[in-house]
Amino acid sequence: MPKFIVIDGLDGSGKDTQVNLLADMYRKQGKNVVVRSHPCNDNRYGRKSKEALLKTGKYYHIKATVYFGLDAIRSVVKYSRNDDVDVLIFSRYILAVMYLPNVVNTVIYKIVAFVLPTSDCMFFLDVTPEESLRRIGQRNEDTEMFENIESLRKNRQKSKKFTYNWNVVSADDSPEVISKKIIDKCLETDKL
Repeated sequence: MPKFIVIDGLDGSGKDTQVNLLADMYRKQGKNVVVRSHPCNDNRYGRKSKEALLKTGKYYHIKATVYFGLDAIRSVVKYSRNDDVDVLIFSRYILAVMYLPNVVNTVIYKIVAFVLPTSDCMFFLDVTPEESLRRIGQRNEDTEMFENIESLRKNRQKSKKFTYNWNVVSADDSPEVISKKIIDKCLETDKL
């Protein structure tokens, strides 16, 4: 199995920036790197998840999460056993379960974390909701259902139930400071 790295966090936390910096570092080392940013546009599960995220209501909330999960599972199956891949980096992964109702999200997280691969290089970018919203406002994209101050506050609080075994990195810092923390941890685990 390739080195498995996950970068997750609230919208606007800098996931894509950090994934790209990390992928560049490994590529400069001559490694074959595959990046999967969920929901992905290259399959119907990812596209259906993204469509649902642009709508509102409980039905679309559940639909987005279920299709997101199927998209992530598809990526695991397709890339985790590929001998040509040295480093597999996921942007967004199993923390999507935090968007499910509280009565089931913890149980589902434990099941998913048991069944799907995990690693010592799973990072949660902990951004304050205010900074997250500021960054989201700078994008030229449609707003998703969770991209408002109330949802960001609620989901940041909920994330604490799931990130107890993740590397939590303050994402209000500059991209360079965040990147150094992530790269240092990944290089440390490379030596083990």
